[in-house]
Amino acid sequence: MTAASQAKDFVMSRVFDAPRDLVWKAFTDVEQMKQWWGPKGFTVLRADMDLRPGGSYHYALKAPDGATMWGKFVYREVVPPEKLVFINSFSDENGGVTRHPLNPAWPLELLSTFTFEGLGTGKTRFALRWSPHKPTEAEQKTFDEGHGSMTQGWGGTLDMLEAYLAKKKASAG
Repeated sequence: MTAASQAKDFVMSRVFDAPRDLVWKAFTDVEQMKQWWGPKGFTVLRADMDLRPGGSYHYALKAPDGATMWGKFVYREVVPPEKLVFINSFSDENGGVTRHPLNPAWPLELLSTFTFEGLGTGKTRFALRWSPHKPTEAEQKTFDEGHGSMTQGWGGTLDMLEAYLAKKKASAG
């Protein structure tokens, strides 16, 4: 059995107390993404979005220590308000793909699928699926061993989204 055949995608979901349209817009409106995107403690410095297959979301985050980290999505599928599929990577200021700044063995690119399921109660189940895109054996191993840190990182990001949605919902109501 090869490492790739043993690989497990990283999967996480959360139910938000917000309608699907609101959750979808939080991910697809660049001004809204600027308000919450990134790990806890990070802030968005710059963000540009071209939401269409072949388009991209290119952003810069400021870390708590003041360091700047760039990232990029290249969209493959955009199915409003149900699904986003994209290749996710770290990047440089010009949008070039780069290695993880703290972990050079991290996969260069990840295939990301985000789904948005309206639950009919004003709530939305958001789910994400991550898998390395064309990984080396070492990258796959790093990814497979990193599920705990991904759970923590995504948990913090989704906490930020949850707080943003609560604020957005309160101001609308």
